[in-house]
Amino acid sequence: MSTTETRQSTEQPPHKPKFTFPSALTVLAIVTIAVWLLAFLIPSGQYDRNASGAPIQGTYHRVDSGQSFVDRLNDLFLAPINGLYGIQDEKTGQVGPHLAGELYGSAGVFLFVLAIGAFITVVFATGALDRGIGRLAHRLRERGALLIAGIMVVFSVLGTVEGFAEETLGFYGLIVPLMLALGYDRMVAVGTIILGAGIGVLCSTVNPFATGVASSAADISLGDGIVLRFVMWVVLTAVTVAYVIRYARRVQRNPERSITGFLPGDRDNNQEDVPESAEEPQLAGLHKAVLITMGLVFAFMIFSVVPWASALTGDADAKPYGFELGWSFPQLAALFLCAAVLIGLVARMGEQKLSSMIIQGAADFISPALVIVLARGVTVIMNNSKITDTVLHSIEGIVKGTSSGVFAIIVFVVNLPLAFLIPSTSGHATLAMPILAPLADFAGVSRAVVVTAWQAASGWMNLWVPTTAVTIGGVALAKVGYDKYLRFVWPLLALLFLMICGFVAFGAILT
Repeated sequence: MSTTETRQSTEQPPHKPKFTFPSALTVLAIVTIAVWLLAFLIPSGQYDRNASGAPIQGTYHRVDSGQSFVDRLNDLFLAPINGLYGIQDEKTGQVGPHLAGELYGSAGVFLFVLAIGAFITVVFATGALDRGIGRLAHRLRERGALLIAGIMVVFSVLGTVEGFAEETLGFYGLIVPLMLALGYDRMVAVGTIILGAGIGVLCSTVNPFATGVASSAADISLGDGIVLRFVMWVVLTAVTVAYVIRYARRVQRNPERSITGFLPGDRDNNQEDVPESAEEPQLAGLHKAVLITMGLVFAFMIFSVVPWASALTGDADAKPYGFELGWSFPQLAALFLCAAVLIGLVARMGEQKLSSMIIQGAADFISPALVIVLARGVTVIMNNSKITDTVLHSIEGIVKGTSSGVFAIIVFVVNLPLAFLIPSTSGHATLAMPILAPLADFAGVSRAVVVTAWQAASGWMNLWVPTTAVTIGGVALAKVGYDKYLRFVWPLLALLFLMICGFVAFGAILT
């Protein structure tokens, strides 16, 4: 054999790079260019507006955008800048960084995301949340069903109030061995973690990255619609917990019915050995103080944004009570910055560590903050070229004549493919709400119902789509095949789909 033949036989064929779905930033950059190009083809037009700025149904008419090619090119160039702090001129409606009028950009939401990122990072740096969940797992180690329910409810609470999702990836090392020791399989651990946090995000009540951003884009309060979302959260969380427990008990009674099967060593530890030998994570006084402070901060946030008069009387136009704060994103951003400092002081971090954690937290959350800016930049291009109302008018023709309940279901279904293309809830909300929210006015439905339908679509998709790190990363950490996870979760997805349609339709009918 020649030297050439030997070299050719030992050389490995080049590996073809695997396709990876582009990031939300890349997707939105592509969407920005696509919308800019479409603006040359879509005719410009607008609705007449009422005193509150909402479009009046039936008043759409064609207008001249008045933009030259250079103006349009400038809008594309400045799209991210306008998305952050663009100002809308009161007379012309144009948005630009040097105009006079109201803030159109998402600077308030941008700073809020960075502030809550700093707060969450400081909380995790104390170790209190990890220890608290670890202590719960240890306390319930001999009561499997109660353990599953306890962990899922905690994750669901965190999901509904602060978008707890990627943070769950750090708990597989604790929960997978524990579930195996209790006689369950790895799928039980996956369901407990992914579905526990995921159902909370799906039914977000005040989650700033979903409900908060969507409410801001829809020009309503974060607290609008919170009663419907809370009831929805209670019911869907209970159903999801029951689904996972039912599967867990089936596997425990008959291991052969496990969808995943068992890897070598999975069945080596019986129920008594590992849980008893494991040490209970200790909660020091500082950890307890951090957890209490964290709970009080989120409780105060809920209190500050809820329109109590409307929620308690059912009248959307009810006069606010004297104790209502009516806070929005500027106040909430300040709240979480102060809360981050307070947590650091309670945990005795020291000035150097606290400062670095706040900076690190803001840096870690710069990606979703930039996604919001880019998505808002797309709406600026649509606004300046006067095609937003044209798109709205075309969709108006589709939903015209439908009942309020059917309209709400359509909003939910329409957002499913959008959630797949834009896995970032913040970017999806900022992009879709300027179109969807005015549709609610035409249908005589509260904009809060549209926000609920939108976030349910986003949350439902994120329970299973392979474009989310939470799902793909979770099954990889648990050593469970993605195809097996889909087999496990699809009956629940079908049930949740029907229940969501029922909830949003009922909410629409009530309004």
